Amino acid sequence: MSSVAPEDPAAAVRGIGRQVQSDIYRAGIGGARPVVPVDPALLERAARKALSAEAFAYVAGGAGSEHTMAANRAAFDRWQVWPRPLHDVSERDLSVEFLGATRPTPLILAPLGVMEMVHRDADLAVARAAASIGLPSVLSNQASVAMEQVVDAAPAGPRMFQLYWSSSDELNASLLHRAEQAGCEAIVITLDTHLLGWRTRDLDLGYLPFTRGLGIAQYTSDPVFAGLVRERAASGGPTSSVRITPKTIAAGLSIARKGAPLTGAGLRDSLRSPLPRAAVETFLDVFSTPAITWDDIARAREWTRLPIILKGIVHPDDAIRALDAGADGIGISNHGGRQIDRSVPTLEVLPTIADRIAGRVPIVFDSGVRSGADVAIALALGATVVALGRPYAYGLAVAGEEGVAAVVRHVLAELDITLGLAGLTAVADLDRGALREVVAGSGR
Repeated sequence: MSSVAPEDPAAAVRGIGRQVQSDIYRAGIGGARPVVPVDPALLERAARKALSAEAFAYVAGGAGSEHTMAANRAAFDRWQVWPRPLHDVSERDLSVEFLGATRPTPLILAPLGVMEMVHRDADLAVARAAASIGLPSVLSNQASVAMEQVVDAAPAGPRMFQLYWSSSDELNASLLHRAEQAGCEAIVITLDTHLLGWRTRDLDLGYLPFTRGLGIAQYTSDPVFAGLVRERAASGGPTSSVRITPKTIAAGLSIARKGAPLTGAGLRDSLRSPLPRAAVETFLDVFSTPAITWDDIARAREWTRLPIILKGIVHPDDAIRALDAGADGIGISNHGGRQIDRSVPTLEVLPTIADRIAGRVPIVFDSGVRSGADVAIALALGATVVALGRPYAYGLAVAGEEGVAAVVRHVLAELDITLGLAGLTAVADLDRGALREVVAGSGR
């Protein structure tokens, strides 16, 4: 599989639509199929087959009856791209300016937690795939691999770090310091998970990965968190009791393995140590806080010199409040429909927020994006860059690192072709004039 050359991704990606099509069709002569399905629905179906029931529920599921997930997708149906032939579109430029640098494409990879449920290479595979195409990726606070290991795996890859605001200010400050040391370009503070959403698929399975010690590698590798764990273990309290079953034993083994960074020992000694179980209990205590307010955001400026993007903005008034709080970027997101059922879909508010922000800071858009045409619509409505989430997790499930890269290339190829068929030669030229709004009830 050919890839966009990282040494000159902006030049290479200009013809990515034709390149990806040619690669697929030429391989097809010999009977080969794409490494992952190109059709988003088929991709999701393939991932479902590849994953356990618990893993698929965690990645694919949303809040409540999943009306928000459906609304995120339906919002794209309001917009149509105008075809504009007879323009010279022989060269197309997908590059954008974002956080003071020229990026080869307007795509970034959103932070997705607990990717070890999806593939054994988890965040390492995601980072390597993103780096191979020159895409920035956002390292998840709930990663399966410590950020320092990700940097070792993909040292040249542009990266940002997502912070879930912990109830421990010392832990928040430590994570941001590590992100700076790891070469992150910005901090993405996720605001909308101060309470865990009512996620019915996970609840019906009785499954939360963190209770098995999964997805807490950023914590178990952190010196401040390690101190909190030792304090808890020394105090001897409190821990939860569970009925002993084969699944309980399996969970205990998982917790011991994931707690090894704290014990510095092998599985047998980690099973005997109180630290791994104390780590899970400590995480469940400190993860996020419902007490966070706008006044707290100012403290992040004391912890880092990096640009700060506030993610989880949906109401236009909150976008202005974010500017007043000194945000360097706005993340329009409803967490992919995972937090509130019947939430306002993000694409519905993107034009309003873009108008009110008026270019003062970049806008990162996510939730509901499945294709290159979706990316084109979001950019035309005012997004600076677009974050891709579930589709790349599905690619990871089906084919690991190669699957992530393939999904990204498919999205970029369709974006490139959409741009050209709309008579445009640069992403920078995408605006609302490239779109036609479908008026409800008009019959058109």
